[in-house]
Order: sequence, then C-alpha cells, then structure tokens
Amino acid sequence: MSFQKIVALAFSFLVFSCQSSSLGMAGTTPPSHQIWDQLVKAHVKPSGMVDYKGFIKDKAKLEQYLKLISENAPDRKIWSKNQQLAYWINAYNAFTVKLIVDNYPTQSIRDLGPKLKIPLIRDVWHYKFFKIGGVESSLDEIEHSILRKEFDEPRIHFAINCASVSCPPLLNEAFMAEKLESQLQKVAVAFINDPTRNKINPEKVQISSIFSWFQGDFTKKGSLIDFLNQYSKVKIKSNAKVSHLDYNWNLNE
Repeated sequence: MSFQKIVALAFSFLVFSCQSSSLGMAGTTPPSHQIWDQLVKAHVKPSGMVDYKGFIKDKAKLEQYLKLISENAPDRKIWSKNQQLAYWINAYNAFTVKLIVDNYPTQSIRDLGPKLKIPLIRDVWHYKFFKIGGVESSLDEIEHSILRKEFDEPRIHFAINCASVSCPPLLNEAFMAEKLESQLQKVAVAFINDPTRNKINPEKVQISSIFSWFQGDFTKKGSLIDFLNQYSKVKIKSNAKVSHLDYNWNLNE
C-alpha cells in the first residue's frame, strides 16, 4: 500500500472516530443553556404563550445560542443521557422559535410551507434550515430520529413545543441536565391536568391528539390509561371511554 493511501486511510479513520452522531462532529463538553434560559424567562409567559415580537428584538441573542448549539453536537460516548436529552429538547424548542421569528407574522406554523417553498409531499418539520455539527438538519429529525428513537422517554412529548396553541406549553426555563427529571415530571403533570388540553374524569377522558399520534410511545409499559394515571390528579378507571380532542394549530402567542 502506498504512503498516500495509508495517510488517506488514517485521515478517514480520524474523521469517523470524531463523529458520534449522524448530525456531524460531536462536542466533548455540553454547551451552556443559560442564554436560552434567559430568553424564555423574558419572552414566555407561565401559561406557555410566547412573545415572538420580544424574541425578534432579542434575535441577536437567540442566534448566539443557536450558534452555540449548532457547533456543539452531543458526544454519545461522553455526555450523560440527561445532558443529551436537555440539549435536544432545548435545540428543538429554540430552532422552532427561530422558524417563527424568521417568518413572522404567521397565523400558524403549518402555513409556512408555501412561503418556504417546501414540496407538498413534505411539511415544515422536514424543512432543513439549521445545522448540527456542520450537517443540515430539521425539526423532524430531532424529534423522530433522535428523541423518539434513541431515548425511551415518552415525556419528551410534553417538553418539545410546536409553536401551536394545542401543543404542550413552551417551558419558561431551559431544560438542564441536573434537574431534568423534575422538569419532565413537571411538564407531564401540567399538560395532562390542563383542562384546556385534556378533559379527564374517572369514566370518560377527552385527551390531546398527541396521545393518538404517538400512542405507541405511551403504551410500552402498560395501557394508555395506565400512563395517564401516573400523572393525572383524577384517577381514571381502566374501562374509561377514551376520545381525542381536535388540535388547534394557531400560533401560541
């Protein structure tokens, strides 16, 4: 084998060994989420409603955080599970806010498809408008290829926000690895017991369409009612009638 081929193979191995994610080069140290924490504390109400005009005024700060996220993809071999989860949840929420801010005003995130010239066979969540570790990515990839596929954590559905009224509210604090368990518990209890998103009584439940779309995520360790009863303040009977509410896709502002 020639010297040139040996060098080329060595370089290829080095590049491959530095990539622990399909989304590009990994960072050995998790980035700070303090900037995002400051932004959501300033521009997200306790109810989860978002002041997008406030985010527009703070766009430079938002872009600073997104640059930090983009350049520091998780290293699955070094980062803890909570560090990775906090990163991906915050990344999803922050890039969703960027999508709205860059295209404000809009009545709904789903209205952005034609404006962004997204093919009809795809939706706005497949739109690749940011990079992670130098690789183009989308909100769909974060949610489905990473959060749902790599982590056995159904509560992520109450943590990520799709900029719509019926979505679980955007938390007005950044998700942090050191308190992630309590934060996921908090958002699960808050969402399931929110009467504007779920109507629960012992014999009958009218619940968010999220529980229909992702039912498999909630029933890996029991029935859907078993899952709901872990967080519901009202004890639901095992034979309760279950139906799903219409989803309001209007912008959450």
